[in-house]
Amino acid sequence: MPRDVALEVNGQRHRLHLDPSAPLLLVLRNDLTLNGPKYGCGLGECGACTVLLDGKAVRSCVLPVSRAEGRRVTTLEGLGTIEAPHPVQSAFIAEQGAQCGYCLNGMIMTVAALLDRNPRPTEAQIREALAYNLCRCGTHMEILAAVRCAVAERAT
Repeated sequence: MPRDVALEVNGQRHRLHLDPSAPLLLVLRNDLTLNGPKYGCGLGECGACTVLLDGKAVRSCVLPVSRAEGRRVTTLEGLGTIEAPHPVQSAFIAEQGAQCGYCLNGMIMTVAALLDRNPRPTEAQIREALAYNLCRCGTHMEILAAVRCAVAERAT
């Protein structure tokens, strides 16, 4: 049954009338017209839909919008701007960490959450954090280079 749902997305408050069991991803894309998170598998397996919920990386395709009420949702659009990209976004650009770009949202959001909780992750910790983000283009080496670049940038 539809009801009013209050969300804070990228620092802006929204009140939407919708089914509280609707996947957060669909609300972000269809109601708020945010295109960063992608619909990939719809099962929470690929990571293309990753957003930050109170700073933690979550799969928005399987998260009911009601679970985001009263919490901070950050999408790729909320990390940085074209004029002032987030350090992880800058690192992915510098290292050309994308081919088709479909997985890029999930990779960047996952890495941003990782670096917020662990500014100097080991190679094993980086690989573990990204283990469930799928890239079908084969840019894994560039993605890892981008993460290392972001870590190095934050260390200076």
